[in-house]
Amino acid sequence: MAARLSPRGRLRALLAVQVVSRIGNVVTTVSVPFAVLARGGSATDVGIAAFMATVPIVLGGPFGGALVERIGFVRSSIGSDLISGVTLLAMPVLAWTVGLPFWALLALVFVSGLFDMPGESARRVLLPGLATDAGVSLERAVGHFEASARLSVLVGAPVGGVLVAVLGPMPALACTALAFGGAALLTALFVRPAVPSAHTSDTEPIVVSEAGYWRDIAEGFRFCVRDPFFRLIIALVLVTNLLDAARSTTLLPLYADERLGGAQSLGFVTGTFGGAAFLGSLVFGYVAHRVPRRITFVVCFVLAGGPSLVAPALGLALPWVLGAAAVSGLAAGALNPILGAVELERIPEHMRARVFGLLGAGSWAGIPLGGLLAGVAADGLGVSATFGIVAAIYTVVTLAPLLGGSWRLMERPTPTPTPTPADPARASA
Repeated sequence: MAARLSPRGRLRALLAVQVVSRIGNVVTTVSVPFAVLARGGSATDVGIAAFMATVPIVLGGPFGGALVERIGFVRSSIGSDLISGVTLLAMPVLAWTVGLPFWALLALVFVSGLFDMPGESARRVLLPGLATDAGVSLERAVGHFEASARLSVLVGAPVGGVLVAVLGPMPALACTALAFGGAALLTALFVRPAVPSAHTSDTEPIVVSEAGYWRDIAEGFRFCVRDPFFRLIIALVLVTNLLDAARSTTLLPLYADERLGGAQSLGFVTGTFGGAAFLGSLVFGYVAHRVPRRITFVVCFVLAGGPSLVAPALGLALPWVLGAAAVSGLAAGALNPILGAVELERIPEHMRARVFGLLGAGSWAGIPLGGLLAGVAADGLGVSATFGIVAAIYTVVTLAPLLGGSWRLMERPTPTPTPTPADPARASA
């Protein structure tokens, strides 16, 4: 049973788990490409590894959301981190004993990522209730949740780069397994749902569906398809995530290896982006309710991609790449708090886990292809030229919300005026 904490303590515990678990993911992202390169792998091999790391996230989203509702949100978070930790630890253990063929590395990377999305969906479903108990507004709570994810990049990327540079990729993966174990332990000790009833334990789901598993998935799918805003946002984020994956999982490691001096520079660039995004998420959480969502979203989205892609496209040195990463990261910090608040406003409470999973899967569907295509393009066109192509596409796509239409649904709902008592004389007229 989780330790008894104050409402704000439970909210802080959830955010801490998100940070530690995401640190594990970030260090994995830094370590795996260099594990492939250390084996003599090519840019295409790095792209294949990126593909295998992200495909399970797409699969785990739609099928894991409904499962999370049955297993329980706290249990799902614990199980997700434990599975990731065990599979990552298996990589160095096999490499140091019987050997680790490339196919086995890919298989373990696949399994490690399979439960990432269900685990994060479970934590995201726990967030609104814990925020309400703690007296924290929805937009601020979402901003803090996204800031915690960004903080993990700020911490995890430099740590991952240093671990790879000093110890090597396999010891770095062993250390990553410890981070996942720590996240699971934190969840077991300190996280529980908001205001559990007298008839439920701390780790049981908030909402239990009486429909079948496949009916739950179908219901969530119909909701996503029929909602006009979610159709647009899935299409937009699918493309931008594909381009982000091309940048982060394949092109940036290759650029760091060719131009910036290796894994340590990659860690600094990624950490700079994450640190700026953390600051952006944190600050935006306090001002989000005062700014128009759609225009802010477009401006920040364009900046989130442009500078960080243009600097390596021009072949610039590390200081320029770090500066560009800082500008892009600061702007990117505003994106997920806006989207997270809209999602929580539009999704019925009893469907949140499965819909979060489906939205995540749709948004992430292009990521495996992005890493793979970037590896092939880098082999054929060169790393900097591929960065330039990605920058041009990214800028055009992120201007889409300016077209209006259903994009206007992004704006916050107009409060319904509270009726005042009627004048008896007028009421009888």
